[in-house]
Amino acid sequence: MATVSFSSPASFAGDNSGALTSATILRFPPNFVRQLSTKARRNCSNIGVAQIVAAAWSDRRAVTSHSGGGSSVRGTSSHAAAASAATSAAAAAEVGAIPNAKLAQPSAAALAERALLGSDASLAVHAGERLGRRIATDAITTPVVNTSAYWFSSSQELIDFKEGRHASFEYGRYGNPTTEALEKKMSALEKAESTVFVASGMYASVAMLSTLVPAGGHIVTTTDLYRKTRIYMETELPKRGITMTVIRPADMDALQDALDNNNVSLFFTETPTNPFLRCIDIELVSNMCHNKGALLCIDSTFASPINQKALTLGADIVVHSATKYIAGHNDVIGGCISGRDELVSKVRIYHHVVGGVLNPNASYLILRGMKTLHLRVQCQNSTALRMAQFLEEHPKIARVYYPGLPSHPEHHIAKSQMTGFGGVVSFEVDGDFDSTRKFIDSVKIPYHAPSFGGCESIIDQPAIMSYWDSKEQRDIYGIKDNLIRFSIGVEDFEDLKNDIVQALNKI
Repeated sequence: MATVSFSSPASFAGDNSGALTSATILRFPPNFVRQLSTKARRNCSNIGVAQIVAAAWSDRRAVTSHSGGGSSVRGTSSHAAAASAATSAAAAAEVGAIPNAKLAQPSAAALAERALLGSDASLAVHAGERLGRRIATDAITTPVVNTSAYWFSSSQELIDFKEGRHASFEYGRYGNPTTEALEKKMSALEKAESTVFVASGMYASVAMLSTLVPAGGHIVTTTDLYRKTRIYMETELPKRGITMTVIRPADMDALQDALDNNNVSLFFTETPTNPFLRCIDIELVSNMCHNKGALLCIDSTFASPINQKALTLGADIVVHSATKYIAGHNDVIGGCISGRDELVSKVRIYHHVVGGVLNPNASYLILRGMKTLHLRVQCQNSTALRMAQFLEEHPKIARVYYPGLPSHPEHHIAKSQMTGFGGVVSFEVDGDFDSTRKFIDSVKIPYHAPSFGGCESIIDQPAIMSYWDSKEQRDIYGIKDNLIRFSIGVEDFEDLKNDIVQALNKI
């Protein structure tokens, strides 16, 4: 028989009748958990409620609760209870319960996971889940925990939580077990001490800048950059007295000059960049920044942690739009910030105050997507390189931008710091605005849409998609009328090539 013990106030039943007392033990048939999980998935619109109930009841041993000065773990196995106790101080610190608390060292489970899972492929599948997660469940997949708050069995347990002796998230804005598993997986892949997931990639950049750049500070960024990030920097940062130097991606002299003549707080750059896929020497610029006391933040969205690990090359912070390669299925929006504990914890506290929370259902979708991250990215790397090589030889293509090509200005940098060159190829059609638009309208397989990194190929003309409202900015940033950004999906190369050929034949 499956048994579970609740340590709860009598009011758990909705009144003070004592219908469910603090020592209530409920028993269920051995197959109850599996029946509940199956029926819940078929019949319940709120699958998270059913899954967390199934998770709480999945331990087939009777579990008792203790109260008093020590911590109490409800509805978990002894293994999970030990893991929970080991991480309680860190959990409390993460939600800001103990402002001056030290962050805990990696748990025994985390250290064991690192020793067991030696490759990105294994980490993508198992990290954050296989060797211990906050939820006690016999399900292979991490359940969706749909809750807005977490309850305490007594005032003493709440005090224990506040003082770091009991593990809880307290409130949904401060954390979620499903999201926590996702954050651990991302930290493992990026070789980061800590990761926080948020509602979008754009919010990840905003939260990072708002936290790590002080009022009156100075930042450096590059000309080739996601336009919305640039708009935020140009319009919102000046309200806090923050100034900015903009340099060309390859201009290290300009970076050094900015560092020498300003009190630079942070250098923020993508690599590869959007849309020209320029590459910045991470190790070089990290040394330049650190010699002047500045932080380095790398937006590694176009690379993914499969192709590039910026933290191991000297970056302090890495941000991703998880909407792209990380989730990989064009069905969810999210973002994340990874790096050293001391920096990410500051972002996490800001995030807890401001919001921008990733929905646990979105966390589940991203977790699901990450299990095939290495397979998808390897396929996209291969197909994109073949496509870039093909396009570079085609008479109707004026220029191709892809870091895997020897003709790319930073090909040598890409080779030294990336294990693959990504799934996006930008190129210029040998024609004007109208012929480029005709080409876009003639392709049959890629979707004409924004975004990139998913299973489905996507193509767009940046002059329309991203810069239609400003010809002046198109001229400033080199966005020509004939520029195409092509995000390669996981379709067959020959099918994609034949589709591109038939579209080019129409111009």
